[in-house]
Amino acid sequence: MILQPGTGPVLGDVHLTAAPEHVLWGRLPCAADEPVLEVEPGTAVTVDTISHEGILEDQGRDPAAFFGAHGVTEVLADAVALAASEHPHRFGVDGPHVVSRPVAVAGAQVGDLLAMTLLDATPRVPYGVISNRHGKGVLVGEHPLGGAPVFSAFATVSEDGTHGLLPLTPGAEPTVAFPLRPFLGVMGVAVAGRQRPHSVPPGRHGGNVDIALLTAGSTLYLPVQADGGLAYVGDPHFAQGDGEVSLTAMEASLRATVRLDVVAREDALARFGELVGPLAETAEFLVPTGMDEDLDLAVADCVRAAVALLQARFGMDPSLAYAYLSAATDFRISQVVDVVKGVHATIRKSDFENDPAAPRHALRTRRAPAAGPAEP
Repeated sequence: MILQPGTGPVLGDVHLTAAPEHVLWGRLPCAADEPVLEVEPGTAVTVDTISHEGILEDQGRDPAAFFGAHGVTEVLADAVALAASEHPHRFGVDGPHVVSRPVAVAGAQVGDLLAMTLLDATPRVPYGVISNRHGKGVLVGEHPLGGAPVFSAFATVSEDGTHGLLPLTPGAEPTVAFPLRPFLGVMGVAVAGRQRPHSVPPGRHGGNVDIALLTAGSTLYLPVQADGGLAYVGDPHFAQGDGEVSLTAMEASLRATVRLDVVAREDALARFGELVGPLAETAEFLVPTGMDEDLDLAVADCVRAAVALLQARFGMDPSLAYAYLSAATDFRISQVVDVVKGVHATIRKSDFENDPAAPRHALRTRRAPAAGPAEP
């Protein structure tokens, strides 16, 4: 089934479409951006997201033609509208990602955490694309083969909707099946100031974190940098392996429902300590992160974040926390293709008898001040 604009179920309290006026392309929101919505904490927002694959300039900026060449007879109308619009996307200057314009959460202020919980991620199409471009990916200069500027692998979805399918050789019938685990590669809060950041490198604001664990039921906690939080999402994935080595994962459009909550500073400190970057939580794991252009430094930052989290959450001695992490915790490469490399740790919550930090969302009421227009 194709989830066109205006069709299918909307699970959230409010619905944000992917009409051109509701998205940014290649840049992330900043504090000067006017929110497209303002909601109360605890609100579930359903967002229609558009994958950048199939609409980029080096793919023709014509999704009907691009996907039609693979036998697709129906493409998303909002993807066609964005590609055909005068939306100010500067290919080679801006990033590729399509992200929602920001949603303000009443009461969120600098010092708090914004909690973004993915409640549902429903595929809008039964196909996706995995791409590699020259100068990108891990094997720069080796791939794409044959000198082509871009290689795009077209992937389909199994009839039961559980697996992605690829052929062993170009043009053959798809016989390689891998599990689908839909998630949003981009989840973030606006940066301070008036300059919109590039959509590719992740950072303290979140953004293009590309953590494949962030499937439905998971929460991403982000330090608020602008009053109102100004949350946004994008870069929908159907599946990704840790590392995302070729450049993209199975990129494809989702209808995502995200609950937005505010964790007041005093509660945040009790539960997590002083966060210097994104922290995720799943039913099973606490997931601190580390990010740097140097992968070694990203790992070190992630270990420091994990030690600090264990101190704050459980009162664990730092030397014992360091030892515990070595014996019991996996440190995974989130991605290595977004300039700033990412590492995340998977700390099992069940390893600890007592968790004194039960979730509490202390709310504030101060509204974000008005700001002038943002700059690219």
